[in-house]
Amino acid sequence: MSEIALEIKDLHVYYGSIHALKGISLVVPKGQIVTLIGANGAGKTTTLSAVAGLVRVQKGKVIFEGQDITNKPPHLVNRLGIALVPEGRRIFPNLTVYENLLMGAYNRKDKDGIKEDLEWIFQLFPRLKERLKQLGGTLSGGEQQMLAISRALMSRPRLLMMDEPSLGLAPILVSEVFEVIQKINREGTTILLIEQNALGALKVAHYGYVLETGTIVLEGPAQELLNNELVKKAYLGIA
Repeated sequence: MSEIALEIKDLHVYYGSIHALKGISLVVPKGQIVTLIGANGAGKTTTLSAVAGLVRVQKGKVIFEGQDITNKPPHLVNRLGIALVPEGRRIFPNLTVYENLLMGAYNRKDKDGIKEDLEWIFQLFPRLKERLKQLGGTLSGGEQQMLAISRALMSRPRLLMMDEPSLGLAPILVSEVFEVIQKINREGTTILLIEQNALGALKVAHYGYVLETGTIVLEGPAQELLNNELVKKAYLGIA
């Protein structure tokens, strides 16, 4: 087993009387892409929110690179090396593309490193360079998704968590997003990916977990899950 980037142990989260996560445990090895698939309301977003410090954990632990980060505030989680690309993009619509990118680097003081990372992002997404002075809110959906991913990368995370990055995108952009996910991973960033597009996610991931109503019901190497009859029927639309 390679080194572990993230470990979630027996995680329980409640929203009032609703038991959203019922003791889930999972591991994200360093340098891998791990995907969490499941229907709407299965608890996928709640899992990422718990890691990011956006929702309170009632029981269980979140451990990042050997350090217990359970219920740490979001800005400290980010400072430790975890970034979240939230569902629905949530860029700053009234800031320019450039200002959005700088917001991602707000925890950093290394000006030269920030410049280098901007250049890397323009290689990943040439379109963002063309639109640097444009307001975020005037970009297309696909461009906003590129910006949301890039803003997260500007904090130079060792673990990048992505919540439904392909949601609402045209098919050609979906394949572009999955290609970029693999590129980011090849550059050394560990990725925890949540996707309703289970087929796309399992094709790029190394390992997968299937979540149903707050419980992990299945896990395994992504290739095995792709060939699993249950997964095929329930998530890949293959009878």
